[in-house]
Amino acid sequence: MGRAFRAALALFLCLHAAAAFAGGPQNRTMPVGSATTTPIGWIMFCRENAPDCRPILSEGLAPRQASEALLAEIDALNRRINTQVRPVTDRVLYGVEERWTYPDENKGDCEDFALEKRRELHAAGIPVADLLMTVVRKRDGEGHAVLTVRTDEGDYVLDNLDPRMKRWDETNYTFVKRQSSADPNVWLTIVNDADVAVGALKR
Repeated sequence: MGRAFRAALALFLCLHAAAAFAGGPQNRTMPVGSATTTPIGWIMFCRENAPDCRPILSEGLAPRQASEALLAEIDALNRRINTQVRPVTDRVLYGVEERWTYPDENKGDCEDFALEKRRELHAAGIPVADLLMTVVRKRDGEGHAVLTVRTDEGDYVLDNLDPRMKRWDETNYTFVKRQSSADPNVWLTIVNDADVAVGALKR
């Protein structure tokens, strides 16, 4: 094959892979990769809240059925916590750059919102295996934390910066890593559409 044909073929594969990744129904579920580093904030959180950090293999790995009632309950809780917790940085609250904790005084930053949603949704009967802390990058490159809720219809993101519950592939974030559904102390990389495109070009 000529060089021009190979280049055109590579471009076609790249665009086709990226389009399939972005739009296919199978991509309602966040694609995770290999194990990666655990955020220091989670490690420190677990030293203070060990019962909330136990492996969860016994709860099973199949995601919860996404009934209308369940999604409405999750959406309402997301909006309530976003309203009742006031966003305040760890530097202002604790004098440190990073501390993951529950916003017991209704103050906290992004990961504190996510931890509170995790705690309350689990208390409402949703398995911890379906409530996964997740690290993303905003469009300006700044790090951010959200809660991912696994369902049989896909993975939804609960975000303190948005009152709406969105499926993960409907956000504007670059997903970096999240907890394993089997063990919250194991964190996994997340495959983004850019990674798929690069892989297609390398074939």
